[in-house]
Amino acid sequence: MDDNREPDNLHLVHLLRAVTVEFGLRQAEFAARNAMHPTDVRALICLLDAARAGEPATAGLLGARLGLNSAGTTAVIDRLERLGHVARVRDDRDRRRILLRVEPEAIRLGREFFGPLIDGLLQVLDSFDPAERDTVRRFLTAAHAVFTPEPRT
Repeated sequence: MDDNREPDNLHLVHLLRAVTVEFGLRQAEFAARNAMHPTDVRALICLLDAARAGEPATAGLLGARLGLNSAGTTAVIDRLERLGHVARVRDDRDRRRILLRVEPEAIRLGREFFGPLIDGLLQVLDSFDPAERDTVRRFLTAAHAVFTPEPRT
């Protein structure tokens, strides 16, 4: 055995890091193409994730997910609203609360840019059997938990 080879588990960690670096580069490319700040792209992702999870997308939720203070969160929302990517809408259940909605044009831009990458990943996953996909899911879920800070009380 070659003594210069890294342990297999560490190699997997480095591969995960390489994927996250490449994803970050694609996010930055998308941001530059669409006159956005990289934080704006992360904000859109957070808002889309909240919508997918059925969570009310408020400024507070967005700020917490992005690690921004109130002023920083407002600046991101204002930029996204000016670009036509996000709308502030009143909550139907609580008219005092303002929710954030990603606009269809922003979703179209995202699909146009990230769609081929997502399709490529789906094609890779289709080559895995259900047990392999479950293993990948378990690993990514656990990795996400390692990087997710504990909620502050």
